[in-house]
Amino acid sequence: MKRMPRLTDNAMKVLKARYLLKDPHGRVIESPQEMFRRVARAVSAAESSHGESPGEWEERYFGMMSALRFMPNSPALMNAGKENGQLAACFVLPVDDSMESIFDTLRNAALILKSGGGTGFSFSRLRPSQDVVSTTGGIASGPVSFMRIYNTATEVIKQGGARRGANMGILRVDHPDIIDFIRLKRDTSELENFNTSVAITNSFMRALRAGRNIALRSPRHGGHRSRKSLPAQAILDEIVGAAWETGDPGIVFIDRMNRSNPTPHIGSFESTNPCGEQPLLPYEACVLGSLNLSRYIVDRKIDYGLLGDDISCAVRFLDDSIDVNHYPLPEIERMHMGNRKIGLGVMGWADMLVLLGIPYDSPQALRLGSRVMKFIKSRALEASVKLASERGVFPNFKGSVYDAPGKPRPRNATVTTIAPTGTISIISDCSSGIEPFFALANRRMALESEMLETNRHFFRIAEERGFYTKQMHEAVIFSGSLKGIKGIPADIRALFRTAHEIAPEQHIRMQAAFQRHTDNAVSKTINLPAKARKKDVEKAFMLAYQLGCKGVTVFRFGSSKTGTLLIRRHQQAQRNSRGN
Repeated sequence: MKRMPRLTDNAMKVLKARYLLKDPHGRVIESPQEMFRRVARAVSAAESSHGESPGEWEERYFGMMSALRFMPNSPALMNAGKENGQLAACFVLPVDDSMESIFDTLRNAALILKSGGGTGFSFSRLRPSQDVVSTTGGIASGPVSFMRIYNTATEVIKQGGARRGANMGILRVDHPDIIDFIRLKRDTSELENFNTSVAITNSFMRALRAGRNIALRSPRHGGHRSRKSLPAQAILDEIVGAAWETGDPGIVFIDRMNRSNPTPHIGSFESTNPCGEQPLLPYEACVLGSLNLSRYIVDRKIDYGLLGDDISCAVRFLDDSIDVNHYPLPEIERMHMGNRKIGLGVMGWADMLVLLGIPYDSPQALRLGSRVMKFIKSRALEASVKLASERGVFPNFKGSVYDAPGKPRPRNATVTTIAPTGTISIISDCSSGIEPFFALANRRMALESEMLETNRHFFRIAEERGFYTKQMHEAVIFSGSLKGIKGIPADIRALFRTAHEIAPEQHIRMQAAFQRHTDNAVSKTINLPAKARKKDVEKAFMLAYQLGCKGVTVFRFGSSKTGTLLIRRHQQAQRNSRGN
């Protein structure tokens, strides 16, 4: 058996703070290997109900995780093997237009957040502010006011005792309160526990192209009664201005998401999970896992044989996770068991490109991204179909998009999702999701402690190629990029461009390349330079729509206090490098 790769100091910090079991006094009583064993044993227990040997699959699951080739979503690492262990990361809850529904949903969200999950809500069914409440004769306060209540409740909830609460709040672009919703997070103290997105419809996009108004309709009248209308461009301008200033709101192309809905007979998508990559029906959940692409490079080539084997094993792991999961609500259990959605994705994409010698912002990288994700999607679907031949298709199969001649018969209604990966990429010592390197050296706050992250690939190559110096090392650590640092070969500069040195268009094209072969959606930040104009944000939104993305989030460097500090630090680094 191969030895487990050495975990970095940052990985150990994260594991001790969040994932490893502790005794009643808060002392860590579990090693990383024991954690992987705990998860593998708990998940593989599902195999016995299908007539298989849990022990065999426990070893395979343990092998993938301990080799850092595959990592399930955080709730699985935290909760598997515990009493009432909740393993899913993504949930969506309905919010109907009654006080009972609003506060029942808040209670249910608290149970999910406590278990380690993240929750998405659409507030589009709520009547707008200043609307009449017929039962009392009072005036409605509107979706924004209830979002504030949800945010306050989330503030006091620690997910699983280790994760901060995370929510997604979505409002349709044709809701009468859409302008208030868009402007809400321009005050950075508002809704700190929410990401927000505007649900963009096809009719809005048509009105935008034609230069027309869009009718804003109250949901209280079934969406048939128009309250007023606004120019579509004026609404887009509001979205663009707020996103330019703060990064919120993002946008989701809700009709496009629903075109990809595998079970339209069960319901329609209204919201996503907190990072936007998982559209879900009301009360639906999804379990996620990510393959570490940096672990599949051998002699500067992709080991598709090992990758294919791990894809099949990961699909089985995620399907088993559904069976052993302890659900926070019976409605969620019925929905998840009915559709059996899983989301297998990737991390370490930027590492893979460096190991292959391919710059992130190159046509070759786009082609490879599409090819790799097509391979993952194809093998994952094959694995799901094979499982279905042994265990049966998902219960809501009849009436689904698969219920037609010539269509595959899978075990899972969806199989692929690109998640941001966050702390599991720290554990796996790889870049997050499909993002480029944010910086070659970066101090980041994670779990209330500061971590210094440095790019091991760059410094290794610098030594191998003979251009490493102590002065260069210190300059890179200080500035976080190669800009302005002398003595770096041109091919290495191209290979190690950081997120803010890559054109926004390339970020979007990379997201689109992976989206083409992803069932659900893709979590990706579109980084913009500090000098970007609002028009650049609008262009990013429009390009994402044109290229088939299901949603898009932009972040302009310097659009927050943290960003401003980073700009000052970068400018000082440039002055220092010019003085050397």
